[in-house]
Amino acid sequence: MKKRIFSGIQPSGNLHLGNYLGAIRNWVALQDQYDSIFCVVDLHAITVPQDPEELKRRTLEVAKIYLAAGIDPQKCSLFIQSHVQEHAELMWILNTIAKIPELEKMTQFKDKSTNTGKESIGVGLFDYPVLMAADILLYDTELVPVGKDQKQHVELTRTLGERFNHKFGETFVIPKAYTTEVSENIMGLDDPTKKMSKSASSEYNYISLTDDAETVWRKIKKAVTDSGSEIVYAEDKPALKNLINIYSLVADISPKDIEKKYVGKGYADFKADLADTLIAFLEPFQEKMNNLSDEEVLNILRTGADRVRPLAQKKLIDVKKKIGFII
Repeated sequence: MKKRIFSGIQPSGNLHLGNYLGAIRNWVALQDQYDSIFCVVDLHAITVPQDPEELKRRTLEVAKIYLAAGIDPQKCSLFIQSHVQEHAELMWILNTIAKIPELEKMTQFKDKSTNTGKESIGVGLFDYPVLMAADILLYDTELVPVGKDQKQHVELTRTLGERFNHKFGETFVIPKAYTTEVSENIMGLDDPTKKMSKSASSEYNYISLTDDAETVWRKIKKAVTDSGSEIVYAEDKPALKNLINIYSLVADISPKDIEKKYVGKGYADFKADLADTLIAFLEPFQEKMNNLSDEEVLNILRTGADRVRPLAQKKLIDVKKKIGFII
């Protein structure tokens, strides 16, 4: 039996190069090695206000991105989170064993509540990590591909799973986080000290997977660089290092070879080639996306939900019996 992995991305904001290089590309490789379950996590998306029509559009767009990137519905299960109601039901049960101080310690909650004030934070955003725990525990997930910013949530998942097992008997597989160096190395084009983010206030933070050639050129041209003019891969040049990392991953060229390629050249030459490289990657990717019809994608997503629903139902019945519900 293959080990099982679970992961998902919210249909909110613009999916960007960091999402692809740090997560989705990795999933494509993992789907051949693991029993893979991938999800469009729309329940997570509504923890902040969403325009209903925009949410529908982006949910299908995220699924198309998965498929265009190489996620194969014949090798894995791909579905929309809200199509399997057991996610929300298990979250409620886990809420009864989760502790408020544990959720208050979550870095993402602390960051957002510090920026906007706790009085403006909804319960859904506060409870986000418990829903993530339900997503993972529902399927006896063993490995969770995540970035550095989500490791803390996986640790909470482990805590809740172990707490439930201790209180009610062996029920949940306790998962481990699966991280790669790449998932932690794609930083913002406008600030190399922070990860590239689809919720960034400026569009110049990221390269969206749906950006056209003109937009890519404009964003790369404005991307921050460091002092000096040499193309060198060094810790004391974080902005340039980030751009070289992106170039290296998209073009499959080592950072050292990129340094050699630009000996005697400056930032203008480097940025022009980087923009061309990104455009050459994005255009066929976007063509694959555009060739997928909404009807075709919905059929894949519904088939995926039908495939995982029996797993979710079986686990939830076991949980309900353990806590004393009449089935």
